Amino acid sequence: MDDELIDEADIPRSRYTRLPGKGFFYPDSLDDERAETRAKEVIEGSEAIVIADGDADGLACAAMVREAYDAALDAADFEAAITARLGDGESEADDGDSEDDPTENAHTQSSVGLIAAGPYSIDTSLERVLAYADDDVDLFVCDLCPDDYKWIAEPLEALAESTASIRWFDHHQWDESTAAAVRDLGVDLVVGESDEECTADVALRSLDHDFDDRWAELAVVTRDHDLWIKEDSRSDDLADYSYWAGSEEYTTIVGAYGADLPETVREFVADRRVEKDARIDAAVDRAVTHDIGEWTVAVTYGRCSQNEVAEALREQGADGAVIVKPAGSASIRGSEDFQHAHEVAGKVNGGGHPQAAGCKPDIYDDMLDYAQHWTTEGQACKRVILAAFEAVAEEVAAADESDETETDE
Repeated sequence: MDDELIDEADIPRSRYTRLPGKGFFYPDSLDDERAETRAKEVIEGSEAIVIADGDADGLACAAMVREAYDAALDAADFEAAITARLGDGESEADDGDSEDDPTENAHTQSSVGLIAAGPYSIDTSLERVLAYADDDVDLFVCDLCPDDYKWIAEPLEALAESTASIRWFDHHQWDESTAAAVRDLGVDLVVGESDEECTADVALRSLDHDFDDRWAELAVVTRDHDLWIKEDSRSDDLADYSYWAGSEEYTTIVGAYGADLPETVREFVADRRVEKDARIDAAVDRAVTHDIGEWTVAVTYGRCSQNEVAEALREQGADGAVIVKPAGSASIRGSEDFQHAHEVAGKVNGGGHPQAAGCKPDIYDDMLDYAQHWTTEGQACKRVILAAFEAVAEEVAAADESDETETDE
């Protein structure tokens, strides 16, 4: 493929926000090979391993584990790399792949290895730990919830036999049978209340270490964004920085500075935020509203920051918001008047929280399906998600009617 076709520098924003990022066009086979090699380098010889969601919450937990093991990296090289990126006019972080980057091998330098994962790659991450970790390693899993125990059963059961300990910290809503199966293996599973704690809160109170006040403050500010409380402006900086920085960079910087990011990082975030805001505006402008049951649901499409788009749509009167992404997935966001996002997502190959969930409908069989997805701004994906909203609305109405009948009796 001609690089110019996916080079955003020469493509209008109105067009490239309708397409996935460059990574989408990189074959999974090559990406998997690179990820396997990197995981092997991370895991081999490590005293402990952290498998964590790659957002601010999961990576804050990784920073806490490293602090507890006295295994934090020096932030100076990362700050120098950020300064160099800004000086070169480059605003994208790359987790240490640039030529002459002093952080290129950072992922191999801590005795606590870090594997950034998502809810659909927990099994693969566990399999890699099983393949490459020394016996008696300590394993931590943070800010990740499996949809079904069977997908993680085989590697987790084997790791329960070979590791010194497995501790799992989370705050998502767990299926009772999945949680029981995990605990039956001897895993120390601690799940916080999803509407009161973020996983950083859970890790902070669960790790046997005397953390200073800086870490408690990091947990509070991380929670401020993760639970969408939005009372501390620093939480947006943490969330944005975790998205734009590599996992090693973010973990190291917040481990050193906590919630008060250094000036170099704040400059980097401000530089990237100009583009972020423009993408938010484009997605909000594309939104169309639908009345479903008692709810007004706004649906939009584009490569953007879904939480901020959802907030803008709520301010315009939407109870729920759907942001369909060019890569085929979608984010579903709720409000005080719509707390069924996880139920909607559950009907289209996803899950999450009552007011924040995600999914990727199983409707993409080949690249022609994706081509149609891009040129129609996700019409097929929107249809199946709206149908899921309608199904949930019918279920909620039936439950309300049943409750009223019982009350009358």
